[in-house]
Formats: sequence, structure tokens, C-alpha cells
Amino acid sequence: MADKTDLHISEGLRYPYVPIIDRPQFLWPNNAGVALWAIPNVEYYPFDLPGATVNDRAVASKPDVLNHSWRDYGVRVGIWRLFECLDQVGIKVSATLNSEVCDEYPAIIEAGNKRNWEWLGHGTTNSVRLTGMEPKDEAALIKSVLDRIHAGTGSRPRGWLGPGLAESYNTLDILADSGIEYVCDWIADDLPFWMKASNSRILSVPYSIEMNDMELVLRQKLTGPQYRQRLIDQFQQLRLESLREKRGRVMAIPLHPFLTGQAHRIGYLKSALDFIVNQPDTWVATGSEIMDYFVGIGG
Repeated sequence: MADKTDLHISEGLRYPYVPIIDRPQFLWPNNAGVALWAIPNVEYYPFDLPGATVNDRAVASKPDVLNHSWRDYGVRVGIWRLFECLDQVGIKVSATLNSEVCDEYPAIIEAGNKRNWEWLGHGTTNSVRLTGMEPKDEAALIKSVLDRIHAGTGSRPRGWLGPGLAESYNTLDILADSGIEYVCDWIADDLPFWMKASNSRILSVPYSIEMNDMELVLRQKLTGPQYRQRLIDQFQQLRLESLREKRGRVMAIPLHPFLTGQAHRIGYLKSALDFIVNQPDTWVATGSEIMDYFVGIGG
């Protein structure tokens, strides 16, 4: 195994190169090969600010009624389908939360709390990114996000996903100083890994663009059956590798209510989740549970 003290960290990068073949061997609880976590992105998009688009031509329209109302479908209708789907599968949930959801959609917070969802910090709104912010402004924003989520949900986030997975050069330091223990912006691995932050460190827990419905559905335009199969294919390969190497893997499934919460798509998500969670080698967990187990075994 490589001597971590001799590993080079590129200028500006917060973690060394350690190939997965050099990681310690371990499996998840009950000898599971794959830790699965589902991550609904619960977001607020102001009417007059840009956001995710289903129709790029409509962006030029002022106001952009088409794209805004499509996004709004997610919090008015789609999220409730996701609640039902995830309830039926019996899956644990870690939701990334724009803090303004606490004010704009309190019914969603109430429903998530009834289900013991974990809440991660996810900025104020997905229309405001951290990139390029002055350190004092970014620190104030992050503090306001964590304080508002704590007040609105009753729990202070342990994890963070930046809006658009965007960070400044100071974000990791500010997050660590603010009490955040793990971050999901760095999609560089199938296992958690430590990153330098301020005078401490912060854990990167695997998130995914490849399994993200924004990529698969909105950009690659997969059909429902293709989306289902892509999730299962990902799981099967991770399971094979984990059991062959005796080295666990993490599978993240990010979800957006305005995409996977559509009526014609929700059944395919449920079918894929039913398959994955019923395999004997799956450990269904929250982001915090993945972190706690990994840290507990000396990861």
C-alpha cells in the first residue's frame, strides 16, 4: 500500500492520488458490498432567477414561464410521488436542501421529518452558486444556510452539497469551520476519501453525476426503461468489484422531483430500487451512516 506521507498533492487540490486498488479491504455492515444512498435534491428556484431548463429556447423569454413552472411541478407534485415511492421501497433518505425551502415549502420539511430524512446543506437556492464569492460573504451565506435548516428542520446538517456542485477555493475551509463533516461535491471516487480543510480535514462521500437524473434523463435523454437499466447496471458492477476485492463501494442515486417525480418515470425508479435494495449484498444507508461507519473502521 502506498505511503500516504509521500503522496503528492497538486497545487490547489485538497487530496492526494490514491488508486482504489491501494485502499484497505473492508465491507459494509453485514458483509454488504455496496452502500446505497438515495439523495433527493429539494430545491427552491425564485421566479426571476435562472435555473435548470427543460427547454433552452424558453430561457430568452422574460419571464421564463415554461421552465419555471416545470421546475415548480417538482415541489408541487413530483416530490410527493418520490415520498410515496421511497416509502414503498423502504429506503433511507439523505436530502440536499436549499435553506429557502424551509420558508417556501414547509409542508415538504414536515413530510421529510415524519420519515426521518437526513437533511444536507445545499445553499440558499439553486440559483445562487458559491463560485467567486468573497470569503466573508461565503462564510455568512453558509452560516445562514446551516442556521436556517437547523431552525426549520430541527437538525443541523452534517453534510453539504453545493448548488451545482460548485465551490470557491475557500469553501472546504469554511464548511469545516462551520461544523460540516462531509461534502459531496467531489465526484472523484467510489469510496469516501479525506480532503484537507482549514486546520482539519473533511470527508468526501461519493455523490454521482453519472447516476444523476439530471445527466441521464435531461442530458442523455434516457427513456424510463433505459434509466432503470442504467441504475441496475451500475449496482451490478459495483457489487461484483466489491465482493471480488473484499473492498466495499458506494452507490449514490441523486434525484430531482421535477424529473424522476414525473408520472411516466417514477415506476422505473421504483423498479430499480426494488431490485437493488432486495439484494443480500446491499446496505441501505444515509450519508451520515456511510461516513460514521467509514470513520469507525479507521478509513
